[in-house]
This record gives sequence, C-alpha cells and structure tokens, in this order.
Amino acid sequence: MSGRAGDFGTAAARLTGRAATAERPLSGTLAEVALDDGRVVMVKRGDGPGTVRAEAAGLRWLAGAGTVAVPRVHGEDERWLVTERVPAGRADAAAAERFGRELAALHTAGAPAFGAPPPGGPRDATIGPAPMRNEPGDDWPRWYAEHRVLPYLRRAVDDGTVRPAEAVVVERVCERLPALAGPPEPPARLHGDLWSGNVLWGADGRAWLIDPAAHGGHRETDLAMLRLFGCPHLERILAAYDEAAPLADGWRERVGLHQLFPLLVHAVLFGRGYAEQALAAARAALAG
Repeated sequence: MSGRAGDFGTAAARLTGRAATAERPLSGTLAEVALDDGRVVMVKRGDGPGTVRAEAAGLRWLAGAGTVAVPRVHGEDERWLVTERVPAGRADAAAAERFGRELAALHTAGAPAFGAPPPGGPRDATIGPAPMRNEPGDDWPRWYAEHRVLPYLRRAVDDGTVRPAEAVVVERVCERLPALAGPPEPPARLHGDLWSGNVLWGADGRAWLIDPAAHGGHRETDLAMLRLFGCPHLERILAAYDEAAPLADGWRERVGLHQLFPLLVHAVLFGRGYAEQALAAARAALAG
C-alpha cells in the first residue's frame, strides 16, 4: 500500500473514526485503506446522488437475513461507502454448494413486495451505472414488464440501439408474461445484480456478495443473472439451491425470460451486441 492516505483514506478516517495509515487504489472509485487499528477496509466513491445510500441499505438488508456472507458496512455518507474487506480465497465445490444453500435461504427471507427497496434505501436506485426504480407491485409479470423490461427497452430504442420494429418482439413477450412466467412465487429478497463479478470467494470457504442492486423480485432472476456471464461451479450452486428450495418446473426454460432485464440494461450501457442477445432471448421465450 501507499505510505500515505489520500481522498479514500480521508473518507475512511472520517466515517470510521480511525486514522488511515495507507491506501491502495484499485480503480478510480475503489481503494483498500489501512487503519491504525490494524484493519484494512474497502472504500468506494459513489457514482451519483443516492447510489451510496442504496448500496449500503442493500448490504444491510441482505446481511439481515443471516444467510449469505455480506461485507459489513463500517460507514457511509452521500458520497463515500466504507465496508469490510474480504480476504480472497478460491472457488471450490464445497464453497459452491454452501453458496447455493445460502442463496436459497436469502431468497426465502422474502421482501414486502416485488420492487420493494431495502429498508432505508431509495426508490430511485441504480444497477451498475444505470438508473433502476424500485416501485413496489404485487403481480410479478406486470411489475417485471413495467419496471424492469420496458423502461430499458424504451431507452434502447431512443438511443438507436434497438430498432422500433425489433422492439415489438420484446413487447410481445411482456404481453405474454402471465402465461410465460410459470407458477406464482412470493417476492424474494434479491441481490439484484448477481453476476459472477459480484460474488467474491473468500479465504473462509464462503461466497460473499458485494455491489447489490437489492430489491424484492423473482428468485429466478438472480439465478438467471448468475448464469449470464458464467460462474465457477455453477451447476453445483444450482443443484444445492434446488435441493434447499426446490425451483418450479420449467425454470431452466425461463432463464432467457429473466435475462431480458440485465441484457437490456447492458444494451443501454454498452450497445448493440447486448441488444441482439436480448432480442434472441425474447424470440426464444416466445418460441418456447
């Protein structure tokens, strides 16, 4: 680590009440900071208004379930977030199976409604750098279409990433969601942005969840996102999950349906390649 503390160290000292002795930047918005009590903490600079509050509330809500390992929040303000540092380990079969069981328990902890924000979290939150509105609803197909799929589809059309004639395919999926969604499920407590980069494999043999976009949702959405970019020992995770909290028949055929949301978010953020994947997922959902 650097021998002196800069902006990240200053923020850590202010929010923890301990002097910062060194810092090591990991990116423009993230650094490790050593404190004078021997701890090393993670310090993150927020991307905009409400982002830190949403992330801190999400971490506390996930931790409150007492299931999956989540870094402790040491302090936050409108711009900075200080959390526990997770010593790195490796992904192995035992850790993956434990993660599957713990993720099932997290989802089962539930949420007040689909789209419900974490306690203390804002309705106007983010998923990565994209805006995400946590507007509660009691009917998952209608809520998923109105608050997760269509807002990003409209933005992608406005940006020229999806052509208006192509958007019809996704709109048709939204119209048919009540028939495509499978059996009704109660609202689950979701991480909300569960791609493999937000799963840290700790030295303690557990999987730790970071950077949530937490809200109440359908549990198959977290699992579909976990599959989207690949995850070590994914089939072991899913098998352990299904044993702990059996999934409804046909859940594998619904993976693409649940990936529509993150794919359209990525289309808005990163362009046409993800739009084509989203359109392919929509066509497959209709064909199925």
